[in-house]
Amino acid sequence: MILKTLLVASLTLSSLLAITGQEIAQKVHDRDDGDNSTSQMKMILTDKNGHQRIRDLKTFTKDKGEDKLKLMFFLTPADVKNTAFLTHDFEDSSRDDDQWLYLPELQKVKRIASSDKSSSFMGSDFTYSDMTDRNVEDYNYKIMKEKKVGGHKTWQMLVTPKSEKTVDETGYTKSIVFVRQDNFVIVQALNYIKAGKKLKYMKVKGLKQIDGIWTATEMQMTTKKGRKTLHKTVFKFSNIKYNQNLKESFFTTRTIQKGL
Repeated sequence: MILKTLLVASLTLSSLLAITGQEIAQKVHDRDDGDNSTSQMKMILTDKNGHQRIRDLKTFTKDKGEDKLKLMFFLTPADVKNTAFLTHDFEDSSRDDDQWLYLPELQKVKRIASSDKSSSFMGSDFTYSDMTDRNVEDYNYKIMKEKKVGGHKTWQMLVTPKSEKTVDETGYTKSIVFVRQDNFVIVQALNYIKAGKKLKYMKVKGLKQIDGIWTATEMQMTTKKGRKTLHKTVFKFSNIKYNQNLKESFFTTRTIQKGL
């Protein structure tokens, strides 16, 4: 019995050591997430009293070499209609991602400064920084253990920023992420917020293959302080299409001013 226990422990340890946290993070980054995509998106905001606000959006993404271009247009309700958000997400970690928000009431394009990227994106629990991909080189990764999430084996990893600049931009001092071992999708994360002793819980609630690409169809971010839920945001995606004929010239500040 003792030998059997030691053998199981040895096999578990060897499976953990067979791949490093850095290699897992790189595989998460490198996995095929589609190109030239469009989708409908529903943003559901729920406050601490259970009151909901629902917003409908249209989204567009395109790869530009190793960089990624993203566009989001708010369609409803009236108070956010024609608001638009543009991101140029750079692969080079030495370059700050470019983000712009068009505010129709002011008829003005606002550039999101690095100091503002840890703030709330349009009143949601996601930050402007959350709307871009993390640069692998900016973090340290440590495999904590293997754990099943939703019936699937995952690696539970501790992710810590290498610099205070990254902490300031994201607002997170560290994260615990759960990566599915079969497809390298992050299906769950716990983010520690720098200010206010709050936590943000991210969970992918819908995941399926579309055109062979593992695609999140629903994701949730919940902000908590202790056991108390302060706010919750759900993103629901539908009518997701890849390999659409999108031009680089579409992803400009002129487009977000002009609208759909």
